[in-house]
Amino acid sequence: MAGNTSKTARASVRAGQGTGGALSVLGEYKYLIPLANGRFAYVRNLTNGKTTHLNTTSDAFVEEIRVLAAAGHGAKIRAELGALHTANPEHGWAAAEQRLVDAGVFEG
Repeated sequence: MAGNTSKTARASVRAGQGTGGALSVLGEYKYLIPLANGRFAYVRNLTNGKTTHLNTTSDAFVEEIRVLAAAGHGAKIRAELGALHTANPEHGWAAAEQRLVDAGVFEG
């Protein structure tokens, strides 16, 4: 773990390690860990084992989700985005999903 990570980031990673290396809720792997009222998120990538901290309006966020969708995780991510929007409609998760759809992330 890099020395310049925050205590919150380290705690999030440690919490995930206790469940077999992945943050899970009721046995479901969570790809998105929302931060700062939806402005940022940790994106957990099963394909490379890395968790990245990204701005949800950035191109890097779109590309990270594109990699996961191409690996077959698109439907689960869309369901997760829908659940995040339902739980916190004021956090902009519907807009984040729409940006991903507009970028063609879930096609194919």
